[in-house]
Amino acid sequence: MIYGKMWTVVKPTVGIPLFLGAVAVGSFSVHLALLNNTTWVKAFLEGGKAAKAGSVAAAPMAPSAQK
Repeated sequence: MIYGKMWTVVKPTVGIPLFLGAVAVGSFSVHLALLNNTTWVKAFLEGGKAAKAGSVAAAPMAPSAQK
């Protein structure tokens, strides 16, 4: 372990939760910045725009076979 002597200064019961808390706060702030400063993330999370029901034309029916 590279930083093995660090635990002689900082107790693991303090250092590990502090480190994990810093990672969580950093991750939250990055995601919040993305939501506030971009337009495509909000559109992506909302699921995009719904297609209108009448916008697609129905396929023409095949001519029936005559006897």
